[in-house]
Amino acid sequence: MIAARIATEVKSRRLSAREAALAALARIEAHDGAVNAFTDITRARALAEADAVDAAIARGDDPGPLAGVPYAVKNLFDLAGLPTRAGSRIERNAPPAAEDAFAVAQFRRAGAVCLGALNMDEYAYGFTTENFHDGAVRNPHDLARIAGGSSGGSGAALAAGLAAITLGTDTNGSIRVPASLCGVFGLKPTFGRLSRRGAFPFVASLDHVGPFARDVASLAAAYDAMAGRDPADEAQARRAPEPIGPNQTPPALPGALPLPGALPLRVGRLGGYFAGEGCARMVADRVAAALGAAEEAEFPDPAAARAAAFLITASEGGSLHLPDLRVRAADFDPNTRDRLLAGALVPAAWVHRAEEVRRDIARRAASLFTRFDILVAPATPAAATPIGQQMITLNGESMPLRPNLGIFTQPVSCLGLPVLAVPVPEADGPLPIGVQLIAAPWREDSLFAAAAFLEASGLCRAPLAAGFAE
Repeated sequence: MIAARIATEVKSRRLSAREAALAALARIEAHDGAVNAFTDITRARALAEADAVDAAIARGDDPGPLAGVPYAVKNLFDLAGLPTRAGSRIERNAPPAAEDAFAVAQFRRAGAVCLGALNMDEYAYGFTTENFHDGAVRNPHDLARIAGGSSGGSGAALAAGLAAITLGTDTNGSIRVPASLCGVFGLKPTFGRLSRRGAFPFVASLDHVGPFARDVASLAAAYDAMAGRDPADEAQARRAPEPIGPNQTPPALPGALPLPGALPLRVGRLGGYFAGEGCARMVADRVAAALGAAEEAEFPDPAAARAAAFLITASEGGSLHLPDLRVRAADFDPNTRDRLLAGALVPAAWVHRAEEVRRDIARRAASLFTRFDILVAPATPAAATPIGQQMITLNGESMPLRPNLGIFTQPVSCLGLPVLAVPVPEADGPLPIGVQLIAAPWREDSLFAAAAFLEASGLCRAPLAAGFAE
């Protein structure tokens, strides 16, 4: 179920949007019991939107660039008529959303067809999507393993072919971690690039929205569809440049790329803290070599950047949920509750210092992009781990699994840089693992060029998980 192909088929009338929607709904019915990616299925909405696309085509009107493409969203995006769960017990009893989130409305205008809402970590605070209320999302490549988080349903639904595009959010790695573990492409754009209006917040100064897809052309089409200035989004209102859409800035898509070996980008492989080990190191080295990385680059003080992100996340998240923590503490996942309570107690002086560190590292990191267009680093320290596993061994040291799945994503998140996670299939036996491509602010075009280059080379691709073939 490749989005770009579906849109082409629908626009040419070789496939109706209703047929595409019915096929997607049938796959969800057949397979989601095993994967547990969906929390809400919007069948009536999907068929109504599909019929509207078919009617537009029959009239000779332009149905939009994503005509008939079935998609689904992390359940913290507002869908009109549904409570916005945000992975929680508390929010599912809230009044239904009065209107769609900005990104969802943009998809509707582009002709896409909404299938429903997807499972996630409670309030986006986690990296495994072992949801306390809705159950764990299971990785389609091995149903005994995690899908990553917090956008785990978004990654798993794609890997199982239950949707052609999915939307997620990324605060500290919540797009990149599930993209890595589920073997799909995922984009965290520059902070402020895409509107977050109608997406339940977690950490306002770190939250991003972005798409997942199984190929670069579809990811680019989703990103373009989500774009648009929204003065109601605080981060967008104060951003400087206008969007550079990948379809408007060649060579961003496969047809516009030079042959492998001639990518006109300066590429560096992040070392030191980002060296990784095992399959994570192997795939990062392979991707860096394929992109022609000539030298190793050093990210400024990544441990301090990660520590700053931890403190800012804990403090902002704890403050946001403090009213419910005071009166409905028992309705939280105990793990989430304890972290939010601890965050609410972080001294203001610590947060102020974290913000100073963040600004200093951002200034120092900017100099890297005078030498490099793309930086390469592992996305996760390992492939998907078994559901329920609590610890992971990294560099010979046993560490808690949940926070440390973000060991390579969190330092970058602190700076708001655009990052595209590319998948390397069967990197650890049958399991995929991903690699981060990192660019300077507002240079998503470079990320798409590099990702399409890797896809054309055959190194980075996102096949359906075995057992879920179409």
